[in-house]
Amino acid sequence: MLGLPLSFAAPLALVALVALPALWWLLRVTPPQPKRIDFPPLRILADLLPERETPARTPPWLLILRLLAAACLILAVSGPIWNPAASGVGDGRTPLLLILDNGATAAHDWRARARVAADEVEAAARSGRPVAVLATAALPAGLEAGGPGAALDRLRAVQPQPHLADRDAHLPAIAAFLERNPGSAVAWIGDGIAGAGEERFPAGLAEAVSRTGAALTVLRAERPPALALAGPEGAGGRLGVRVLRAVPNGRDTGLVRALDAKGLPLAEAAYAFAPDATEAEVGFDLPVEIRNGIARIEVAAEHSAAGVVLADERGRRRRVGLVFGGTSDQAQPLLSPVYYLSRALSPFADVQEPRGGRGVAEAINQMLDAQVSVLMLADVGALDPAAQERVAAFVQKGGMLVRFAGPRLAAGSDDLVPVRLRRGGRVLGGTLSWDSPRTLAPFAAESPFSGLKPPADIGVRRQILAEPDGELARRTWAALQDGTPIVTAAKRGEGLVVLFHVTADTNWSNLPLSGLFVDMLRRTLALAGTGPAGAAPGGGPPPVLAPRLALDGTGAFVAPPATARAVPATYTERATAEHPPGFYGPVDGGLAVNALRPDDRLRPLDVSALAGARFAGLEQAGMRDLRGGFFLAALALLALDTLASLWLGGFLGLALARLRRPAAALILAGLALAAAGPEAARAQAPAANRPNGIESALATRLAYVVTGDAAVDDTSRAGLTGLTQMLASRTALEPGEPAGIDPAKDELAFYPLIYWPVVAGRPQPGEAAIRRIDAFMRNGGTVIFDTRDAMTARPGGPPTPEALALQRMLATLEVPELEPVPRDHVLTKAFYLVDTFPGRYANGQTWVEALPPAGDGAERRPARAGDGVSPIIITGNDLASAWAVGRRGEALFPLVGGDPRQREMAFRGGVNMMMYALTGNYKADQVHVPALLERLGQ
Repeated sequence: MLGLPLSFAAPLALVALVALPALWWLLRVTPPQPKRIDFPPLRILADLLPERETPARTPPWLLILRLLAAACLILAVSGPIWNPAASGVGDGRTPLLLILDNGATAAHDWRARARVAADEVEAAARSGRPVAVLATAALPAGLEAGGPGAALDRLRAVQPQPHLADRDAHLPAIAAFLERNPGSAVAWIGDGIAGAGEERFPAGLAEAVSRTGAALTVLRAERPPALALAGPEGAGGRLGVRVLRAVPNGRDTGLVRALDAKGLPLAEAAYAFAPDATEAEVGFDLPVEIRNGIARIEVAAEHSAAGVVLADERGRRRRVGLVFGGTSDQAQPLLSPVYYLSRALSPFADVQEPRGGRGVAEAINQMLDAQVSVLMLADVGALDPAAQERVAAFVQKGGMLVRFAGPRLAAGSDDLVPVRLRRGGRVLGGTLSWDSPRTLAPFAAESPFSGLKPPADIGVRRQILAEPDGELARRTWAALQDGTPIVTAAKRGEGLVVLFHVTADTNWSNLPLSGLFVDMLRRTLALAGTGPAGAAPGGGPPPVLAPRLALDGTGAFVAPPATARAVPATYTERATAEHPPGFYGPVDGGLAVNALRPDDRLRPLDVSALAGARFAGLEQAGMRDLRGGFFLAALALLALDTLASLWLGGFLGLALARLRRPAAALILAGLALAAAGPEAARAQAPAANRPNGIESALATRLAYVVTGDAAVDDTSRAGLTGLTQMLASRTALEPGEPAGIDPAKDELAFYPLIYWPVVAGRPQPGEAAIRRIDAFMRNGGTVIFDTRDAMTARPGGPPTPEALALQRMLATLEVPELEPVPRDHVLTKAFYLVDTFPGRYANGQTWVEALPPAGDGAERRPARAGDGVSPIIITGNDLASAWAVGRRGEALFPLVGGDPRQREMAFRGGVNMMMYALTGNYKADQVHVPALLERLGQ
């Protein structure tokens, strides 16, 4: 309209502007100002004139004011929209195909892209055109155009995914859609980063668009803002990762955090990109014990799956003990096998060697005393019975024994080998031998070395041969081209025995001089301890690991989706839709799958093939609805018109005179306070009781966290007041008045129990509050987190907003493993005998710290491993609403449930929680069992 980027959702409403001239005449009349007449009545009769009075004309300025108010109302009803088609998709009735990138790098600017996508669908709705939505990280499927309303619902369901998008897989569906709907409009809202496929997508899209006459618009950021992490990689004692970006995007510096399995920070490191660089190295120099505790590394403030790297047992730095069975003259650099092993292991292991010139048995004992996880014996023959027994016990308990051949092992004989050996070995390429040196055969798919490529120049001149038997093939990890084993392994108890049938130096082969030797040792050590076995210990296919924890598109841990499938323990590829990033397998020794491989790079997407497309930036594509502004302007003008009419009629001065009275002044002050907004009203409301000095130390109090939501805080205060009254009337405890606290500022040590209602719309607590709550829970306090969502939560469905807020809140807290309250938990018998903990709702689950399993012969599980209580209780039953009472003791909220005793049971559950927090597992003592059984009538 008039060359401006302005459109109207209901343009027919603008016809009402034609009626403005008629309003000119209707609005000209203003009631005359009342005439003041003095008393007495006779004077009134004398002064009354029988002349006819006519209304005065409306002043021009008031008439203009009224016409402007009417015009604003008409414009608001017409639905004015600024920048209605910023993407340039245009008008028409042909379908709109909306392509939205939602891969692992999409979360950083997802809101901007989702907003632009919603604007495009709303623009299509105003044009009456059908819409089809395609998310590039979703699995390929057919495309059908539907109504804009259905498209908006589909768009709201699209979220960033934790794996890279494979755009190429969607080309057939896009081409088929454009063939069925020639002349369609295509809007591609992209992230500008190449995905997981061959990236034929721009060329294929351009071909399909040109063949069908479609109009293509590409909306993307001028420079992709996403950052990603690749790694981890170990070098010496340093754990390193690479921060990646597709192009220089102005995000040149930042922090990378390392966290443990519970989300607690272990280390931070700053990164800085060189000018025009797309990679930056970040390293953590940490002791082995701390480094091995790292489970997650993330880019601070990135909040995407691509910005997170998970570390598993393969990335742990093992403590390796090296023992050489040769003489002192052989233990020289370039001559000793230990030299080659230490050089090969030092990038990813903590190598230890015996101190002093000790014998083999003493050296082995010294290494085992140092608690190494891997013991490597280079050319060590038969051991004395004591040393052999200790090494066997080390392996049985989960240790790894790696042996290398040599003259002594060829001549000796013991049981600490995976296969039976022939004495003497085999010589290839010698003076009296017809055989030439052999090289390695390709590694089998079930081998831990699968995926490595043996160099063609590797030659084996001598080896120890294994006696053929039915188990030899299953225990072979690597072999020569003629099929003779070169690396074998076998499971012994909880540990593993691995044998390299060649020496660790260059006497028998040139394998120690190759990079393959380093890779083979790295993969061997990855199987040490509780790491996932790359193959069955005796050979065979690798084990399959089920998903345990997964990352969502924002990099947060969630339950694995229903589409997640198990992976083999040798899985080294990047995450996919079927194998989302996360942890697979058991807690101890799982496998980590990441969105990017360690050698991946972020590449800008090449869109040179889209020469005929229109390009626009996301910041230029914002649509703005002007209806609210016009409505506010109309209301303001109408308010001014009312005041002007009162002034012209003489009522305004009279009203002001009356307001001079004290009562009117109080009314005016109240109105001003109400107009100041809810914040001012809360400022005048009674402040929450927050004793934090000697007053709190003298009385036991219940506490609740002030969330900032007035209704929730009032309910919490009323609920804890009701529970306090119940405790005072039914127990020997006489609590003080409940306290509203701010965890970031107030001292928490005064309170045994804190009630924390979770409000989805409120800001997350700061780092200071989280750390203080963590310290409070560690020191014996209990926090009840109440999501109050039992009525809206659906079993197996998506988490509620309150549950998501609680997940984000607890992400950095050291939360123990939780379980629903067992029937034999001390919480069910701390004061009353109860089996459920209802609140306003009765269908929610109550969670506490998981109890340890009962020992052998034990009839009951203990209340907890220690003398404390569960530091956390999670429920969704809205306990405070069930406890809440008014000034006269009346219940403030109705309950949802069919049990008439639900409120009573809610109070009993609250009393039990308070007694549990105060007395710990006192009630779980076996001395009380007879009395409890007698009360139960057993």
